Amino acid sequence: MIKRLLSVLVVLALCASVYAQDAPKQEVAGKPAMGGMGGRGSFTPTPFVRPETMPEATPENIDKAIAKGVEYLKTKGQGADGSFSKFMGIGISAFVTGAMLDAGLSPDDPAVAKGLKYLEGFVQPDGGIYNPDMMLITYESCIAIDTFVKANADGRYNNILKRAETFIRSTQYNEENGYSADNLNYGGSGYGTMGRADLSNTGFFLDALKSLGAKADDPAIQKAMVFVSRCQNCESPHNTTKFADKNPDGGFFYVCVGDGNMENGGMRSYGSMSYTGLKSFIYANMDTNDVRYKAAMDWIKKYYTVQENPMQQQAGVYYYFNTFGKTMSLLGQDSFTDADGKAHNWRAELASEIIARQQPDGSWKNGDSNRWMENDQNLATAYAIKALAMTKK
Repeated sequence: MIKRLLSVLVVLALCASVYAQDAPKQEVAGKPAMGGMGGRGSFTPTPFVRPETMPEATPENIDKAIAKGVEYLKTKGQGADGSFSKFMGIGISAFVTGAMLDAGLSPDDPAVAKGLKYLEGFVQPDGGIYNPDMMLITYESCIAIDTFVKANADGRYNNILKRAETFIRSTQYNEENGYSADNLNYGGSGYGTMGRADLSNTGFFLDALKSLGAKADDPAIQKAMVFVSRCQNCESPHNTTKFADKNPDGGFFYVCVGDGNMENGGMRSYGSMSYTGLKSFIYANMDTNDVRYKAAMDWIKKYYTVQENPMQQQAGVYYYFNTFGKTMSLLGQDSFTDADGKAHNWRAELASEIIARQQPDGSWKNGDSNRWMENDQNLATAYAIKALAMTKK
């Protein structure tokens, strides 16, 4: 009963991020921030101070930062059972284990092997990979799939992955689950139990499908585009929701139901969701001349930065680093030109920013905000390592 109550509280806190598009709340020293998912206990801000001279993004410096981060996770982050921050379910354990694989470690590395074994313990009879005491069945399964795929070069997880793919496909909001195309949740994915889709979980769902080899014309991916399009501030035949024309800047937001968070009833776009939206369009092989794709590109050109999560300041900045890096990698451009015509070596800029934020013990954490668990050093370190790995060609 206590575990079930905790899981309900966790999901309610996570789902509070439906209002994440609002201007970031200010944390009060010693108290957790409201309106997002914070870490355990109180939170005392320790803001990042950007050095006058940023570190060079040389291959040597990138490798050194990744190695220090991995060493932190191995020696200070991992529990005796192979888990990482297991009070939040298995999601962080899956993220961290995947990050160590992204860093180049073998599935047989002792720390990685322990992490994979821990995750295997949560393979369920229905094929999902989740903690049954939590209410995050789709979210956790998608993250775990991505991790097991990276460890599956020899086919050791083929059976687990086949069953897990069937499971996550069964959780999409579609006709099979009683959702018609006129339902605003149609095509999306959620945490798994709340009856509401969101763009973040839809992004993880698409990441998992692509890691499993799904093609752009896969019906599940194409159905997801219905939901993704409705989470974009871009009116088109694909988006006729009440938010579509209120803030037509081309960016993306978290959910397309409920009330707006702008004075005119619109939804405020922000960085991490806008890169998630564009990444989704790329997965679906959307025509680059499509009005939705062009609007998304215009938004990231206008708000290009590696110093913050646009429109959220430092809240969710490590999630942003990860999504930024993945999307830029998919675009396939070494140099990205912003709306002012300035060319950016995005790999070097991202790597330099992340290296500058590394703690002396090798970890990373969001000292400015505890929203979305980023003051948890295991999670922030995993995001940072994953993003740094993407800066290496």
